[in-house]
Amino acid sequence: MFSDTHFHLHYISEKTGIQEASAILSGMALAGAEFGLDIGTKADDLLCRRDAVMQAIALLPAGQKDAVEKFLCFSAGIWPGVDSIKNREACVCELRSQIDAFTKPGESFCKKLVAIGEGGIDHHWNPSGVDGRCEDDFDAGLYEGERELFMMQLSLAKELGLPFIVHSRDGFEDTLDCIKKSGYNRGIIHCFSYGIEEARTFLDMGWHIAFGGGTTYTKKSKMPQMEELLRFVPEDRLLLETDAPYLAPVPFRGQMNTPLLIRHTYDFIAKIRGISTEELCHIVDKNCAELFGIQPAGV
Repeated sequence: MFSDTHFHLHYISEKTGIQEASAILSGMALAGAEFGLDIGTKADDLLCRRDAVMQAIALLPAGQKDAVEKFLCFSAGIWPGVDSIKNREACVCELRSQIDAFTKPGESFCKKLVAIGEGGIDHHWNPSGVDGRCEDDFDAGLYEGERELFMMQLSLAKELGLPFIVHSRDGFEDTLDCIKKSGYNRGIIHCFSYGIEEARTFLDMGWHIAFGGGTTYTKKSKMPQMEELLRFVPEDRLLLETDAPYLAPVPFRGQMNTPLLIRHTYDFIAKIRGISTEELCHIVDKNCAELFGIQPAGV
């Protein structure tokens, strides 16, 4: 129930502490979560994210520890920040080093790295926002460097045989071009923010589409298009996510998001698709198991 294919537990713990992160994992276990994916954004964050999760799990009772260790998985990736783009070769080298250390036999969660990402293209300019992205920073060299960083990670995912978590915001054409040049079409277009024709393009190439809490507060004038999009994505390509601590769904918009709030997004999308929340949970659980090659947590 209530699989979440994209959240940042380390960002939550940085804001609220390990005890709150532990409480979130406890809540997910009690809700019967089948799958949860803690997402990487920096070249050197994989090992510290694992260690923070281990600290959070240590605070749980035995039964919940077992449940969390079954459903919780990790990705490793580099979000397209300016510094990471400028130092892309060193960053990808560090990412490989972290992956090697994480997957060393005998290490905790060594078999739980199931994806590369998030990485991709972001041309949403908001200097005052959390990302601090400014168009003036992106000269021609940085634009090309962003594309190179994306394709380097796509190549790594292909090499490792892992799905890729694509971040694409206000950059459909560049995203599509990089994917085509990489020749790799396995993974998720995370927090999908485009329309039906863009969705059709990604779906035809083999990608999954993930929706988050932002769907629940679509402007009234654009809600018909959103509802059409949510019904358009085929059952076997549909995934749900929180992107916690960001994008909390209605009625929690503006508050810190957590994976425990994803049920509101499930309720919203299930209603639009004309199915029960439980049926939508089963659909997403099955898609997660197939995409990431995992055994459902309840088995």
